[in-house]
Amino acid sequence: MNDIKQKQLGATLWAIADKLRGAMNADDFRDYMLSFLFLRYLSDNYEQAAKKELGSDYLYCENEIKNIYAASKQDETISVLKDQAANYFSKQKLEENEKEMVLDEHLTLFESKKLTPLIMWYNNNLDQVAMFEKQMRRKLHYVIKPQYLWSNIYELARTQNGHLLKTLQAGFKFIENESFDSTFRGLFSELNLDSDKLGRNYSSRNEMLCSIITEISEGLDEFPNESDLLGNAYEYLISQFAAGSGKKAGEFYTPQQISTILSRIVILDSQDPSKGKKKYINNLLDFACGSGSLLINVKKQLEPNSIGQIYGQEKNITTYNLARMNMLLHGFKDSEFQISHGDSLLNDWDIFNEMNPAKKLECDAVVANPPFSYRWEPNDTLAEDFRFKNYGLAPKSAADFAFLLHGFHFLSDNGTMAIILPHGVLFRGGAEEKIRTKLLKDNNIDTIIGLPANLFFSTGIPVCILVLKKCKKFDDVLFINASEYYEKGKRQNILLPEHIDNIVETYQYRKEDDIKYSRRVSMQEIERNGYNLNISRYVSTAPEEETINLADVKENLDSIENDINEAKEKHNRFLRELGLPELK
Repeated sequence: MNDIKQKQLGATLWAIADKLRGAMNADDFRDYMLSFLFLRYLSDNYEQAAKKELGSDYLYCENEIKNIYAASKQDETISVLKDQAANYFSKQKLEENEKEMVLDEHLTLFESKKLTPLIMWYNNNLDQVAMFEKQMRRKLHYVIKPQYLWSNIYELARTQNGHLLKTLQAGFKFIENESFDSTFRGLFSELNLDSDKLGRNYSSRNEMLCSIITEISEGLDEFPNESDLLGNAYEYLISQFAAGSGKKAGEFYTPQQISTILSRIVILDSQDPSKGKKKYINNLLDFACGSGSLLINVKKQLEPNSIGQIYGQEKNITTYNLARMNMLLHGFKDSEFQISHGDSLLNDWDIFNEMNPAKKLECDAVVANPPFSYRWEPNDTLAEDFRFKNYGLAPKSAADFAFLLHGFHFLSDNGTMAIILPHGVLFRGGAEEKIRTKLLKDNNIDTIIGLPANLFFSTGIPVCILVLKKCKKFDDVLFINASEYYEKGKRQNILLPEHIDNIVETYQYRKEDDIKYSRRVSMQEIERNGYNLNISRYVSTAPEEETINLADVKENLDSIENDINEAKEKHNRFLRELGLPELK
C-alpha cells in the first residue's frame, strides 16, 4: 500500500468524522469512531481466518447462499434455520430458562436478515461450534460470534434496523469479556452507546449509529483491511483528534516525528550505537504510554519477533483503552504485550513490585513522554521506595525526575532509556539538582538533545530528550542542540526526515562536525559548571563574536588620524589665503 493510498484513507476517515460529529465534542466522537474502526479490523481478520480454517465448508456455504438469493428464498431459508436451531437447543441437557437464553442469543444471527457463510456454518454445525472456536483462539487468539462481526453490524446499519444499538452493546460486551483468552475487560468502558450525545432516546441513538457505521463502512470499502494500513489510519485519526483537543492531547499522543527519534535511539546497540540496531530487545517499557504510539513505533523499527515482551502503563482510563485497541489494530497478538491501567509514580503494578532482585523485571529499552512538570504528593513511604531512596524525591511541583527514576530503575544493564522532559530538569536547583548530580557522577546520563519549540499539541515550550544508560562506554555527555532545525507549520512546528536523521546519526556516531549543533562535553567541564546541563552553556547557536586584532585596529586608527591631519592642513591653507582663522 503506497503513501498516497495511506493519505487517502486518513483523509477519508477524517472527513467522515468531521461530517458526522456535528456539535459533539471531538474527544467524545473519537471514542465512537476509533472503536468502530477497531471492530471492523478485528471482524475482517476473523472472517479471513475462519475462511481459511473452514476451507471447503466455507466455500460450500458461500455457494449455498448464492443459490438461496438466486432463487429468492432468503426469508424461507431463515425460517428453516431458526427451526433447526430451536430443535437442536431443545434437546440439550440444560434448564428450560437456560435453553431459552441460549436460543435467543443464537437467533440474533438472523436479525439483519442477511446470510453470511459463517452464519450458515454456525447454524448447520451447532455441535461443532465449540471446537471451531477453540481452534480459532489457538490460531488467531480471539473469537467473535457471527452476529457481532462488522459485516452483520453494517447490514443492520444499512437497513436502519432497530436492533443495531442492542446488537452493538452485546457485541462490545462479548469482545471485552469473552473474545480473548487473556482479559480485555473494560476495553469499551468509555464508549457510552446510551449517551444523550448520540440522541435523546433509543430510536434517535440507533439512527445516529446507523449513519456513522454506514459512512465508515462505505468509506473503507475501497481500501484493503491490512494491519499496517488501518493501524496507520488509526494513528492518523488519533493525531487529528489530538490536534482538536489542544492541551488535553498531551494525555494520549506523542507526535510521530518525536516518537521516531526516541524509537530509533533505543534500538541501537547500547554500548556502541555505531554498531547499529540490536538484534533482540528482551523487554520494552513505556510507563506513561498514552495511546501506545511510542511502543508501536519502536516495534516498527525492528524486525518481526525481535522484542520479547512489551509493557505499557497508563493512568487515564480512556487513553488506556485506546492503547489496547491500538496495539491489537497494529497486528500485535494479545500475548505479545501487557498494558496496565494504573499510576506509575505509585508503582501500583504488581509485575513491577518484585522485591527479590533476582526476579526484578528489567527492560532493554525504555521510552516515555510523561506529563511535563506534573504536580504530585510524595510521602514518607515513597522516600524509602527502592526507585528513589538512593537519589531523593522529586519536588511536589514537578514529578519529572520521579518519572525518570521510575523508568531508570527497570532499565537493564545493557539497555537504553530515552525520555522527553521539559528543559527545567537540566538546570533547576534543590532536590532536582541533587538527583541530576548523582546521575551524572554515576555516569548514567549519556546524551541530551534539545528540540525546537511548539512540536506538541499540549505545549508550545521547547523540550529535551535525555538518553540514559547504566553501563556507558563513554565518560562524557553528548549535547545536541537541534532547537533551530525544523519546518514551521500552521499549528505546530514539524521535524522533517532530514532533521530526524541528523539527530539520530549525531547520537549514533557521537558526531561533532558542527560546534553549534553538537559537542561531547567532559565530566570535568560539567563539574566546573556545577552539574548544570543547560544546553546553551555547551552548544550555543548564537552568532560568534568577531575576533578583533588590536594591532590592526591601532594601525587603522593611526591611518585615519593621519588622513584627518592632512585634510586639516589643506583646509587651513585655504583659510590663510582668505585671511580667515585657522582650524585648531
